[in-house]
Amino acid sequence: MTLPRRPTQRRTKFVTLLVAGVVLAAAGYAQFGGFGFGGGRGRRGGAGEIQVGNDVKSIRDVPGRTVDVPMWKNPVGFEKDVFTMARLRFTSYPGAGGHGGWTTDFPDADLNLSFRLQQMTSLKVSPDGRIVRLTDPDLGDYPFLFTAAPNSLGLNATEVVALRKYLQNGGCMIFTDFWGEQELANMQYTFREVLPNLKFIDLPLDHPLYRAVFPIEDKGQVPQSDQGIALEFNPNGITYETNGHVGDTKTVHHWAMFDEKGRLLVLAVHNSDHSDGWEREGESDYYFHRFSEKIAYPLAINALVYMMTH
Repeated sequence: MTLPRRPTQRRTKFVTLLVAGVVLAAAGYAQFGGFGFGGGRGRRGGAGEIQVGNDVKSIRDVPGRTVDVPMWKNPVGFEKDVFTMARLRFTSYPGAGGHGGWTTDFPDADLNLSFRLQQMTSLKVSPDGRIVRLTDPDLGDYPFLFTAAPNSLGLNATEVVALRKYLQNGGCMIFTDFWGEQELANMQYTFREVLPNLKFIDLPLDHPLYRAVFPIEDKGQVPQSDQGIALEFNPNGITYETNGHVGDTKTVHHWAMFDEKGRLLVLAVHNSDHSDGWEREGESDYYFHRFSEKIAYPLAINALVYMMTH
């Protein structure tokens, strides 16, 4: 079976700008020794799930839990010719056991990643970001979806069909922050319903994604922020989660789902909290430089660049 791919004007413009921006990203990282202002900006709120009204569509309409992400402007008249971060809103799977939901690491992870993307490349990136459901009529305007805690992803029959069409028509997704064998099994079960003929593979490090912008030599693990910050005083401590998870949480996997033509549809970063590396980057210099700068941001930017251009 050959899956159709829908080339859109929005995606074509993105690819053109992205190719121009990749060189600047690599050069900027080397010149400035990292992404810049990490550390010392403080925490405003706690972690965990938050309540977001059903009518809220703009990420900027949700108060941040850590810091104020800088606002920026795009050229007048080109406000819509930008890459827009889109967070998938879903109903949590009843068997998820309280481990995460669609607002995990929201909204700061989305806004920080958007800021770093526009800061480190020549891409025009929306300073806002959107919250979308699979049943929203404008879902196709956002070819790249992000969410954390994919183990808790619960879809009804209509949403299963909608996600299948989205991925078959050129959309792609990235997940992070799920741990152990049970959470992996929950995520895989969902995607067996969406695309039953496809399977996840653990992406090998010789795949070109790891060289798309920044060279990545290993699958680094990003701990939850409080755990990671504490490692400044115990650098050899563990970076993996131990409580409430079944099976191995030490080994990081980058589970990838490709279609029959070899297009990367889904990347699921397992046994690592990369989205905490974006969300909590400003809470300590140590956490920023060890985890956000070296692991979380390079993989996210590489994945976005590769998935949107292949």
